[in-house]
Amino acid sequence: MTEARLFELFFPYPDRGDRRVRVYVPKHEEGERFPVIYMTDGQNLFDRESCTWGCWETMRTVDEEQQNGLGGAIIVGIDHGGVYRDNELTPGSIGEVVHASEMDNFTAPEGEIFDDFVMNTVKPAIEKQFPVLTGVKHTAICGSSSGGLQAYFTGLEHSDVFGMIGAFSPAFLLYAEDDFRAWSLSKMKAVMPYLYLYSGSGDPLEEKIFQCTEAAYDMLTENGYPYDCLNEVLLFENKHNEAAWEGVFKDFLHTFLFRAQ
Repeated sequence: MTEARLFELFFPYPDRGDRRVRVYVPKHEEGERFPVIYMTDGQNLFDRESCTWGCWETMRTVDEEQQNGLGGAIIVGIDHGGVYRDNELTPGSIGEVVHASEMDNFTAPEGEIFDDFVMNTVKPAIEKQFPVLTGVKHTAICGSSSGGLQAYFTGLEHSDVFGMIGAFSPAFLLYAEDDFRAWSLSKMKAVMPYLYLYSGSGDPLEEKIFQCTEAAYDMLTENGYPYDCLNEVLLFENKHNEAAWEGVFKDFLHTFLFRAQ
């Protein structure tokens, strides 16, 4: 039996030096392989002692699922770029960013660069170095706030790669409704990823996000997104913070592992 371990890797990020990517591999027998979740905002995922704004406790949640018999998952946490976070996790091809005032340090959309980093740098290295199960069924992407927006973008942009998307409190409010709708519908195919949308409404920002998440859910259902691949979770008392996302991740992981069987 190989014990669980958190690995720390560094990959060159365009024009920003090396970017830390941490990989949690649960305990496993020789030859055992796991489904994998790629996640934004890696600084907030693993270790409560090192997290400034709260922690998702992904390692503990994976271990609990493994102990309960559903199996484990490999978690790939990609650090954000600090003051560049809002840029890196905001795709420009969805449309013009018309509500930039909702972000602290936004200057220009760079979500496509982050997307390329995930797809052509991180993912190939992870599949080469770690015991991951490859294929759509076993591959997910997840994030919160701007990271949830980026997960939505990358998941739909590469629906042949990701079988599940976790968009927690996604920053859909950054775009004009018509632009967001047109881009989303342009990605519709016969087979779509399982889309797990979550929002609370417990503070002013989360209330705005709630309204946009509801509108996105309605737009997708009305335009043929497969009903059995679309899940909206609403927890009205929850605020826009890591504590809320930690709790929702438990259900997301359980759903992913069930579907990956």
